[in-house]
Amino acid sequence: MRRFVAFILSAIFLSTPALAVEPLPADAITIRAPYAVLMEKTTGQVIYEKDAHQRCPPASVTKVMTMLLVTEALEGGSIRQDTVVTASETACSMGGSQIWLEPGEQMTVGEMLKCVAVVSANDCAVALAELIAGSEEAFVQRMNQRAGELGMKDTHFTNCTGLYDDDEHYTSAYDIALMSRELIGHDMIKEYTTIWMDSIRDGEFGLSNTNRLIYGYEGATGLKTGFTSEAMYCLAATAERDGVEYIAVVLHGQTSDERFNDARTLLNYAFANYALASLRPPQALPPIPVVMGAADSVQPVFTGGEWQLREKSAPSELEYDVDLPERISAPVSAGQHLGTMTVRAGEQELAQVEIVAAGAVERLSFWDVYGQLLGSLIGMKG
Repeated sequence: MRRFVAFILSAIFLSTPALAVEPLPADAITIRAPYAVLMEKTTGQVIYEKDAHQRCPPASVTKVMTMLLVTEALEGGSIRQDTVVTASETACSMGGSQIWLEPGEQMTVGEMLKCVAVVSANDCAVALAELIAGSEEAFVQRMNQRAGELGMKDTHFTNCTGLYDDDEHYTSAYDIALMSRELIGHDMIKEYTTIWMDSIRDGEFGLSNTNRLIYGYEGATGLKTGFTSEAMYCLAATAERDGVEYIAVVLHGQTSDERFNDARTLLNYAFANYALASLRPPQALPPIPVVMGAADSVQPVFTGGEWQLREKSAPSELEYDVDLPERISAPVSAGQHLGTMTVRAGEQELAQVEIVAAGAVERLSFWDVYGQLLGSLIGMKG
């Protein structure tokens, strides 16, 4: 077996590692909200949770899923940012946060999405839902389907706004983190969720973000506030620094200040104590020669995630121990196991990463071998 080891000095990783973490208990961080979760975006690692799976009303944080479906429709090409939306009477009848659409009024998808992201416009949310699915009811079916695909086991939607408290409309802090993670994976949404102030209708109607962190928190990238008398003050907050992005969800805060303070506490803790470590060595994996193969070699590739969340206080020198064969016999199938890589920090094993074949290599037939030999003989005579 061929083995090579790569060492990365601690000086390089001052901003990167720390061992894979277990979620902190609810009393490890002092926040006032009864339901909360702190998650890292790239890995989906939960750092902190407090009754994170408790089902409760999300108020307008519901619109994280609404924005996700709109964003996916944009990136899928079924609608464009300049697609014109005509407001229906149903959309215009929404109460709560809105931009006071008039029946028949027209705006682009981009303008309406901005209004949902910045001022939580219920009328725009419904108008976009009708554009995409034909009706809010049909759109809600898609919301619930998408929630199932994301593994949101404690979620059920009955509307696309969260405007009205409904016993059948619920989610959890953890599920909100899941859909928030999916949403911020689409960079385009941050064009809207990072707006602090803007306007529509040729500057006649001003917009000011309901998420105060956008103005006052370093690296804030979004995401959504919410309030109803039953849900109380809710927030899904996201922020990114040095290539690492965290999601803090707090539900049922007693005051608006409380939800923002809790989110700051969670995000500050994450940035101060955790960072990402690469599960890939600095050297590229060398091709492996294939015996009796239609191709001379096969390229090994890593499987699984590329990063691991670690505590900054853990040993910062990483070792990558790659174990691969000197050669392999054909046939080779795509995805076939070839070897493993062990990632260590000191004496502690962080991860084992499987290495597989990037593609297939067929075995040479008798006639292929005969032809090669014949060609060699003719070449020698020449």
